[in-house]
Amino acid sequence: MQKAFPMSLAAAKTAGHTHPMEQGEPAMSFSDFMTDTIEVLKQNGERIEGLKASVQSKGIFLDNNRVLIEPRDLITRRMSNGGQETYEVIDPGFQEAFHGIDAHYQMKVRKLGLPEAEQRIQSITINVTGNNARVNHNSTDNSVNYVAVDNALQQQVNELRRAVEALEDQQQRIAALDLVAAAEQQLAAAKPNKTVISALLAGLPHVANIASIAASLIAML
Repeated sequence: MQKAFPMSLAAAKTAGHTHPMEQGEPAMSFSDFMTDTIEVLKQNGERIEGLKASVQSKGIFLDNNRVLIEPRDLITRRMSNGGQETYEVIDPGFQEAFHGIDAHYQMKVRKLGLPEAEQRIQSITINVTGNNARVNHNSTDNSVNYVAVDNALQQQVNELRRAVEALEDQQQRIAALDLVAAAEQQLAAAKPNKTVISALLAGLPHVANIASIAASLIAML
């Protein structure tokens, strides 16, 4: 059963949760609500592990202002039963410090299905900060390094992604970004399938600049 999203810091203080109860019981701190362990995977491949948070289906409360959370970052929740869930950040919801309340995040997120989560994670880890780049986080690097996407193609993909991110409709933008990520994954394959890539790009919104960039990208294959 999903636990209730913790009240805001201001509301909790007003309600007296930071003060000892009249019965003499110990006061509850906001760290008591942080029962989930999460990992943040940023778009540049950086991983931030071991963060304590409170995770719900559409919101994540993070009482930590020392990390930068941005839209499209992925949040992975690792559970004690061995399972894990992945969420995409829609709105970081950063709250500045106010009247003695520490700065914190109240994120709006979207839960990803397993296939989509694996695709997004693979897309980030394959294309970390450009060609021939890798990130090693406190472990031995036994990976084989290779150019994931031709530089000219990658520039077109980056331009296409920027055009899609400018879409005003949130649901349309999210769906379109997933198509761009899938197309980029195809481009990174040893033998990119032009038919598949064309079909993915054809599913993008019919907006002038997006259609133009997509056509240029297909013409380069």
